[in-house]
Amino acid sequence: MTAQCAQESIYNLLPRLEEKPVKPPRTNFQRAADKLRIFKIFLSATLPFFSCVRYISTFRPSVKCEVAKNKAQWKTMGPAKIAIPSPKNFLQKHSKEPKLPARKKEQDSKKLPALSVPRRTDHPFTGIQSKKNFINTNAVAAITGLPKKPQPIYVDRRQGDKYLLETSGLVPKYIKKKDYGVTPKYVTQRKEEMKRAQKEYEGGILEHLKKRAMKRLSDEERRSLLQGLKKNWEEVYREFQGLSVEIDTIPKKIYKEKLESQMKQLEHDIEVIEKHKVIYIANE
Repeated sequence: MTAQCAQESIYNLLPRLEEKPVKPPRTNFQRAADKLRIFKIFLSATLPFFSCVRYISTFRPSVKCEVAKNKAQWKTMGPAKIAIPSPKNFLQKHSKEPKLPARKKEQDSKKLPALSVPRRTDHPFTGIQSKKNFINTNAVAAITGLPKKPQPIYVDRRQGDKYLLETSGLVPKYIKKKDYGVTPKYVTQRKEEMKRAQKEYEGGILEHLKKRAMKRLSDEERRSLLQGLKKNWEEVYREFQGLSVEIDTIPKKIYKEKLESQMKQLEHDIEVIEKHKVIYIANE
């Protein structure tokens, strides 16, 4: 009855449409996972077949023997058996520092003189008495002695801080020295060396100028120079006259221009020497 009452409801009077669940579209990741799962199943099924026909090397037993022999070589980072260090041989302080050699005993001749210091066993002289009256002597010295001059001081603050005047630099001590204002010897020596070097430099320049001074040509030299220039001009002119009438090649043109320039230069030099009777030349 309870089940029927539960089924009989107002909401159950109207018919309902059954809604089928819609599957979401498969992603690329899910597709790849399915393919991987299928490949694993295929691999597990075919693995026994491949394990039956796998390759086995003929050198396998010899390799196993060699590995077994050399297996214990890298078990330790040093010799297999090492003596355990004793706890008494620990590293002490300053043990690795270099040690100085033992000091040799000094010879008797090199020994230092004994100091004038009383020993511990020495005792002062006792029982010696003096008849001098120290009170009277002190009183006489105080009466007859000159009064002690006070040390000059200066005060630089309102609180009354006092300092000695002599060591302050305010007293003109330096200007009262004997060598105050006197030129030092090294300065005079340096000035003399500079003057000497200047004189040597000026003397060298004068000698150089004298060597390169102008020299006057004599009448004979001037006449011989003029004759030589005229002779050279005649030789060049003779070569110029010997040229062909038709100059149709480049070498002939260059040679003709060269002769003309030489003749012009010689004519200019002859004209200058004939115009000026007094000629000076530089001594090289």
